[in-house]
Amino acid sequence: MRLTIRRRAGRRAALLAVGAMTAGLLLTAPQQATAGPPNLLSNPGFETAGPAGADMPSCWSKSGWGDNDFSFTTVAEAHTGTKAMKVSLTRRVDGDRKALVTENSTCAPTVTPGKQYDLSAWYKSDTPDVSVTVFRRDTTAGWQYWTDLQNPPVSAAWARTEVRTPAVPPNTDKIAWGLSVYGVGTLTTDDYVLEEVDAVPPQPACSGTAEECAKGKWEVIPAKNPVRSMHAVVLKNGKVLLIAGSGNDIAQFNAGTFTSAVYNPANGTFKTVPTPVDMFCAGHVQLADGRVLVMSGNKGYPSADGKIGYQGLKDSYVFDPATEAYTKTNDMNGGHWYPSATILGNGDVISFGGLKEDSTGNVTAEKFSAAQNKWLPMNEVNQTWSYWGLYPSMILMQDGRLFYSGSHTFGNGTPGTGASIYDYGANTITDVPGLRNKDQRDESASVLLPPAQDQRVLTIGGGNNETNPAANRITDIIDLKKPSPGYTAGPDLPQGLVDTGTGKRPQTGAEGKMYVSAVLLPDGKVLETGGGLHDRADPVFEASFFDPTTNTYQAGLATDPIPRTYHSASFLMPDGRVMSVGDNPGNGTYNHNVSIYTPPYLFKGARPQITSVIDTQWVYGDTQRITVNRPIAKAELIRPAAVTHSSDPNQRFVDLPMTVNGNNIDLNVTSNPNLAPPGWYMLFAVDANGVPSIATWVHLGGPSALAATQEQPSAHEHSFADKLGPAKQNPAKRDSVPVAPSVAGCDRHYGTANVCVPTRFPAEVKETSRARCDWLASHQYPKRLKVNGSDPLRLDPDRDGYAC
Repeated sequence: MRLTIRRRAGRRAALLAVGAMTAGLLLTAPQQATAGPPNLLSNPGFETAGPAGADMPSCWSKSGWGDNDFSFTTVAEAHTGTKAMKVSLTRRVDGDRKALVTENSTCAPTVTPGKQYDLSAWYKSDTPDVSVTVFRRDTTAGWQYWTDLQNPPVSAAWARTEVRTPAVPPNTDKIAWGLSVYGVGTLTTDDYVLEEVDAVPPQPACSGTAEECAKGKWEVIPAKNPVRSMHAVVLKNGKVLLIAGSGNDIAQFNAGTFTSAVYNPANGTFKTVPTPVDMFCAGHVQLADGRVLVMSGNKGYPSADGKIGYQGLKDSYVFDPATEAYTKTNDMNGGHWYPSATILGNGDVISFGGLKEDSTGNVTAEKFSAAQNKWLPMNEVNQTWSYWGLYPSMILMQDGRLFYSGSHTFGNGTPGTGASIYDYGANTITDVPGLRNKDQRDESASVLLPPAQDQRVLTIGGGNNETNPAANRITDIIDLKKPSPGYTAGPDLPQGLVDTGTGKRPQTGAEGKMYVSAVLLPDGKVLETGGGLHDRADPVFEASFFDPTTNTYQAGLATDPIPRTYHSASFLMPDGRVMSVGDNPGNGTYNHNVSIYTPPYLFKGARPQITSVIDTQWVYGDTQRITVNRPIAKAELIRPAAVTHSSDPNQRFVDLPMTVNGNNIDLNVTSNPNLAPPGWYMLFAVDANGVPSIATWVHLGGPSALAATQEQPSAHEHSFADKLGPAKQNPAKRDSVPVAPSVAGCDRHYGTANVCVPTRFPAEVKETSRARCDWLASHQYPKRLKVNGSDPLRLDPDRDGYAC
């Protein structure tokens, strides 16, 4: 299901109209970072001919890719001087063509890592399918595609386009760029300029203690979470929806008591919300209009004898932030306890996996139509009859395919490499290599790294809830832009203190964590926090930042004082802080404390401010103007969280290339909805020290853009992930797959359904009644657990019907 979006004409007229109004406001504003001479490009106006026999001007090359018919012509119709470059496409299936600065040491300008550069050119075009495309030379890997920055609008007369690059990545010594045309039409360009930005970061300051400025600060707020929340969703109004359902409490389930709450950060209060069904372990995703689609949940708990496991609901509801109420949709085609939920570029939602009403594994793909506001019948949804496990992490790629990262919750032994690319349109699944210890990535976390344009995924830690080894500290990274993508080893997860029931001690050896939370931050880093050493036990107190620019961890951050393992969640708030809720260890208890993390960037002095946003309704490919009170280095959209069980496949950070004119910043919005699916986003402006503004909410969409559904890549994708191995053969049509009732890793012969006595105790626990009972006691399990039928773990040596 590959989607191309054609760019709507930008709002240039609107921006010009407000220019006079804002000019007066900016007279006394701090001076913005500016670019200036010299122009670092050679032969910027094509005036110098190439060597004898060359058909391109000096320092310019024909470039592009794909199936198209094209021509390059040096013409006299120049903006200045006597020459300009005309590139025409007369037929196009895919790809682009561009005059590109020649990628050699003589012609490509030298750049400095960490610096930003302003790129500008004069152009005329009769097609909206034009983009500013940049390549960079890595000192180790050589020349490679970097990014697309802008979509200049159609212009019959000469017009100027200008855009600022992100900070140049490490190990980059040169860049090359040009204007690409990726639709049938003609583009003429002249007078290219590349200038280094003279950006002076604000003077570093520390508004807290030295430790807070280096490590950040956690605080536990006075108010307690009133519900045993398993799910957390940041709503378009900045409030937080916390869904419990029965909250993994069989007594609440039997009483029909299902709960949710809405937290209001503005006043620190919680409001309980009537909840129609047991949404415990449902799936959820934010729809394009900001409502929350909640699918499936818990139809029934495991039987006391362990012969029947959890059962999935067919039910589906939407939660409206305006009314703070649930409304029923039509049912899904089957139950899906622990389903995935991924929003697509056209606003539809696709869902896989989970357990059916009879506790077997669901092999049915489900699709929610945004246009029809309903789940489609099975015969209208492509089916591979594949079982993806529980909460499989399915991340939308930039061409509409889905990347299954190998992260899931519960389940192991799935066939193949553990990670794959799913093409809905072709209905094929193709494995990708490199994921290490694929059957010990249960309860791991996967995240699309900032910015989404880079198409890199990080997978962190994990274990195996059935065999219950110590969680690992492995991290793996995959670059989905490569022709044959595969995971490569990332740096090991930093270690902290672990409480194994006898007090905290330093982690050793290969000990890592599962149920880790990974949160995208507005400075472009990833906060990893929380997690445990074993399934539903042994919390790890450690937090770090992962920097996607350097692929390194900054260890030793302040740690959440509250354990955060099973049924915990951490997520970004619009003010740039991180909120953490929940902890539901195997002994059946639940922690109602709420923690707030203030990252170090909020102790670095005053924050930049977005003083105005002309329009909060954004359209793909558009240009939107904001004003800021002082210089900023970047701006981005961050999709609000909808997280459960370490899983939020829709979390993403979308870079907004900037055109800077004093304190007026024109933001260039991607034309590709697969990079930024329609919906509400938090808009952050960030200064050169990484200090973010408070977010402004904007809505990204556009019905006319989303109506285009050509089956081809867009210009921003270039050629990537197109040399995969052979697709796997889909299974024959089937109803489900067998799943053991012990898939949750709990032996149901002991206690009630909300108490999880591990099927396999940690390896260091001797296989004796005394050692196992001591472990249960040290982890505060209820005394005298009732034995339901047989005693496979030998916890009732005196055979009085109670364990230990």
